[in-house]
Amino acid sequence: MESESRVTVVVASRDRVRTLTRTLPLHPRPVILVDNGSGDGTAGFVRRHFPDVHVVEAGRNLGAPGRNLGVELAGTPYVAFADDDSWWAPKALERAADVLDAHPRLAALGARVLVGPDERLDPVSERMRDSPLGTEPGMPGPSVLGFLACGVVVRRDAFLEAGGFDDVVFFFGEEERLALDLAALGWGLAYVDDVVAHHHPSPARDPEGRRALAARNALLTAVLRRPWPVVARRVVDALRGGRAGRRGLLTALRRLPAALSERRRLPPAVERNRHMLEIRYTS
Repeated sequence: MESESRVTVVVASRDRVRTLTRTLPLHPRPVILVDNGSGDGTAGFVRRHFPDVHVVEAGRNLGAPGRNLGVELAGTPYVAFADDDSWWAPKALERAADVLDAHPRLAALGARVLVGPDERLDPVSERMRDSPLGTEPGMPGPSVLGFLACGVVVRRDAFLEAGGFDDVVFFFGEEERLALDLAALGWGLAYVDDVVAHHHPSPARDPEGRRALAARNALLTAVLRRPWPVVARRVVDALRGGRAGRRGLLTALRRLPAALSERRRLPPAVERNRHMLEIRYTS
């Protein structure tokens, strides 16, 4: 581990060894790779060819919570997440650490994520940049209640205090519940446009499956933290979402007991802000 490092890059991956050969060299060290039960020899390959990368073998697919293992092992105050098909621009993490140092209430810094070779601004980054929540006192940019996992730098202690990513949502859209819980704990979340990450995703192999996951996890997140009328709207949205939405609703039912056991309402101010965002982007 570099003695002067303030940021550890945590990468979670499963069966993407070829992609990792292109992206691992682009990450500033230290790097922790969490292998979510790969069957393609990822762990051994990375240990042989990238001996400076700390490899953690989860033994099975933990989904997004696999990243929690990396955060727990990180020896730096800040952690930047990356997917196996994403990387941080040169000096981006140094800038992010400077911002976090200067803003002690900031728990999550959302970056400008540029997609593909043509470097299109990711729509989520665009929404964060234009957030209707304004800029809170003590924050370095527009206040947000979400982020992209491949484009966020978190304060390690705040992430762990909020419980990290959870098993209920598991994967896809896992950022929302964590963002809401950070805000509920009094932490700030902000978008910082001059911190840049690159994301080169492969074409979706199962678009309907991803839509089903989105419907499932939107409902589960609502059950975990939002008022019951919002939960009802998510059910209606799923039913209106065709076959993918109905599939998402059915798969959500299997996780509903776990979601109910972890249900906790947000503080009124956080719920008001989340409702404001909902109105802005669904009207």
